[in-house]
Amino acid sequence: MVIELLKFHVAPDLRENFIQKDAEIWTAALAKYPGFLGKEVWITPDDSKEVILIIRWATREQWKAIPQADLQAIEDKFVQAVGKSHLIVESAEYQVRKFPHI
Repeated sequence: MVIELLKFHVAPDLRENFIQKDAEIWTAALAKYPGFLGKEVWITPDDSKEVILIIRWATREQWKAIPQADLQAIEDKFVQAVGKSHLIVESAEYQVRKFPHI
């Protein structure tokens, strides 16, 4: 399993709308692609402008197979819904470490 981590800064008064539209637009779109396992939204109690998205993929290959044109179309729809109220401040990729059987 591969984890995609995205950290955003969003105006505090727009955070709930950002999260709702992300679910309606991004999560719904990604769920149609092979390998999408799910998504979590994390918020920071001490920082109301921070939103962290954790997206789980079965394999890196399935995640990266999504056409760039599709991703851009989804982003365009998202920006139309929420405006430019968000900024990606961190993007990272992680793999689940598998332990050998002893």
